[in-house]
Amino acid sequence: MMKLAKKLLAMALVLVMVMSLGTVAFARADEAVADLTPVELTGDKLVVWTLADDLVSFGARYQAMTGVEMEVVVIAPEDYPTKVQTALVGGETEPDIIVGEPQMLGDMFSYGAFADLDALGAQDYADQIVDYVWDVGKDENGVQRAISYQITPAGLYYRRDIAEKVFGTEDPEEIGKLFADYPTILDTAQKLKDAGYRIFSSDSEINYFSGDEAWVVDGKLNLSQARLDYMDLVVALYQNDLTAYANQWSTPWYQAMRGPVPILTADIQNYADDSVNVWASADEFAEATEGLQEAEVFAFGLPSWGVLTMRDNVEETSGLWGVCAGPAYGFGGGTFIGISELSEKKDLAWEFVKWVTLNEETADWWITFSEGDTVSLKSVLEAHKDDENPVYGNQKLYAFWQEQAEGIDYSKVTPYDKIVGDAWGAAISSVKTGVATKEEAIEEFYDTVAYTYPELEIDR
Repeated sequence: MMKLAKKLLAMALVLVMVMSLGTVAFARADEAVADLTPVELTGDKLVVWTLADDLVSFGARYQAMTGVEMEVVVIAPEDYPTKVQTALVGGETEPDIIVGEPQMLGDMFSYGAFADLDALGAQDYADQIVDYVWDVGKDENGVQRAISYQITPAGLYYRRDIAEKVFGTEDPEEIGKLFADYPTILDTAQKLKDAGYRIFSSDSEINYFSGDEAWVVDGKLNLSQARLDYMDLVVALYQNDLTAYANQWSTPWYQAMRGPVPILTADIQNYADDSVNVWASADEFAEATEGLQEAEVFAFGLPSWGVLTMRDNVEETSGLWGVCAGPAYGFGGGTFIGISELSEKKDLAWEFVKWVTLNEETADWWITFSEGDTVSLKSVLEAHKDDENPVYGNQKLYAFWQEQAEGIDYSKVTPYDKIVGDAWGAAISSVKTGVATKEEAIEEFYDTVAYTYPELEIDR
């Protein structure tokens, strides 16, 4: 009888949420409350606008625990910033809870989307969250505006069995030495190709480690030697056929996680040859690439949330993976939660933000429920430092991710990073595909930055 009651409660919770989601998100919300005893609703309600399905599960569980009605709306990332800004301009008092990814936060802070969390007591918790995550949630004046429940340091996910065959060791510290710097990565790539493998699915895998310096320093564009070395690495990986030419997030990219993948051509990767659709279904892709040479891929560069991506796609290679450090500290993504400046329920909303990000029981639950996401609460990370992950040869990943997070210097992140970084990526693409020389591409990069940010000093 109790099981039936819980099931009915879970279904009711899901039905009251307004979401642009499919059946997977609904099922996850159902699971999130399966172990809870029903409670009566208080009459209070919070509206959440989010980019990530995670908040659906958090919201369902919070409602079941507290009785606060949660309406969770999931919005596509490309539409999200505009929708939030439009609501603010229109004076809308809902949503109460809003979120942002790191690259969005600067703009959202600048137009006043997020309320001041310090006024609600946020600084009382400053030492409880991993440092760089706490820093990401501050505006340019140091006011706390958002907090994340997760850390997202980057690492290199590698095949232990291939490492043992080619390099004679599978130890993460030893394999990390093979990625110590860009020239070493190129040497490692060639050794793997000589042995019949490919170092990466694509030349984008090392992007999270693409230069450990700020793009802008004291009002001046900083095209460092590390950035130039990164360009040289990507060009060499591409032009020397050292990858599988499988675009990130495409069908062959996922396929490479579980076994051999066809070695595509550069023209297919750049869509100049449309004989193969890399976004087709697995069966359609297999039919289109029948007869092509295949190889197994050694490594993927992903933030800590990659453990979930890999978990869902490695299939028969589960247990054969390890994770090591890259040539620089990096991070990517993460959902940062805050309160809308126009919300009329800031105190109630703050209780939810604290429950998601600063509550040890919630963090423990999320580690189990998410099957491996890496939380930002230091005490819980410490408590789980000896947890072993079977997908990664029983490696103690929480300890590894915490160590990587400690090396992230958020002062190197600037508001210019997204546009300048995209312009630099376009320059690299032009060089590797032969559209422009290195010198021409760099000049074009300078022109783009100068046009976009005329206030910056550029030393050509």
